Amino acid sequence: MKKTLLAAALMVGFAGVAQADTSVTLYGILDGGIGYNKIKGSALPGVDDNGRTLNPYAADGRVGFDAKRTGMINGIQSGNRWGLKGSEDLGNGLRAVFQLESGFNLGTGNSAQSGRLFGRQATLGLAGDSWGQLDFGRQTNIASKYFGAIDPFALGFDQANLGGVISAANTARYDNMVMYQTPNFSGFQFGVGYSFNVDGDQDPKWNVGGVQDPDDNKKAWTTGLRYANGPINVALTYDQFKDNNGIQEVGTGGVTAKSWNLGGAYDFEVVKLHLAGGQTRHGMFATQTYAGEAFLPSFQGLDGLKVNSYMVGLSAPVGAGNVMASWTMGDIRSAPDRNAAADSEFKNQNTYSLGYTHPLSKRTNVYAIGSYAKNVHFAPDAKSTLVGLGLRHQF
Repeated sequence: MKKTLLAAALMVGFAGVAQADTSVTLYGILDGGIGYNKIKGSALPGVDDNGRTLNPYAADGRVGFDAKRTGMINGIQSGNRWGLKGSEDLGNGLRAVFQLESGFNLGTGNSAQSGRLFGRQATLGLAGDSWGQLDFGRQTNIASKYFGAIDPFALGFDQANLGGVISAANTARYDNMVMYQTPNFSGFQFGVGYSFNVDGDQDPKWNVGGVQDPDDNKKAWTTGLRYANGPINVALTYDQFKDNNGIQEVGTGGVTAKSWNLGGAYDFEVVKLHLAGGQTRHGMFATQTYAGEAFLPSFQGLDGLKVNSYMVGLSAPVGAGNVMASWTMGDIRSAPDRNAAADSEFKNQNTYSLGYTHPLSKRTNVYAIGSYAKNVHFAPDAKSTLVGLGLRHQF
């Protein structure tokens, strides 16, 4: 009997050793609470060229509109998600790695990210401590990876996040991407990625009867360099995508949108200072929603658009918790050519936000957020207010 128990124990031990080079982790975040959100402004009645019933940029003939909702909020501090990630040791310092992450609405249980099963991330790759990591699949761009540590709201908290004025850093996810990131060299890290189509399947190029039919793929580049060591965190990034059906002054055609951004944070221990600035031209990347709606679609080329973006923020420990505050501005230097020709009116967007988080344990915290945005997406008189109290649990 003793020999049988010993043999069973050894078998279990050897099984554990055999599996020690492979790991799979289940993880997730649940975020919900109670809040109030309102957006109001003025618009021209009727239907514009894009089939939308409201044109918030019209210079005259406006009528008032507003939308409000009070009740459950979800995914405010962090988007609700569950995921699987793992690695397998291939020897000689090489690992096979993967990550599958699904977003969802806590209030309804429905999938987020336009119904994608793994809309937050779906990647497979190879990693090595000495040379870095190479990933294939849907994932966030470099700006979204690097600016999370620079924004006092960590690119979360809905309209309070830095992505409201820097759309390339608004947790922008690129489909069909190949990305390489170096290891951390004394605080320095570099990354570069190329997407064969940022939004949707990669379309083939058809050749019928000797006639080449151009594809509608929105090809994109993302790259950046960051330094994070001790109290200092600095990042410089560049993104671009080409929209073959972008909006021009006359008709449609290829438009290349570009965005460069520079930001930094310095921790003085009693308070942390956050600064960022950049410029976006000829289109928007991942646009922010307000009360669940967006005036501008993501990844659309808008020829002639030029926006300078700025952020000043502070964060500081208060008791066991942390307080966060920021001001962001989207300074529109030139309107899209088509809108400028139609004598549309644009104004700078300003957002003022204040938030607080308090830990209840290592994995659970409560939070409060208040944010006010004026001239949302540069539309005159468009204002958005967000107030909420929430609970977040990580597993």
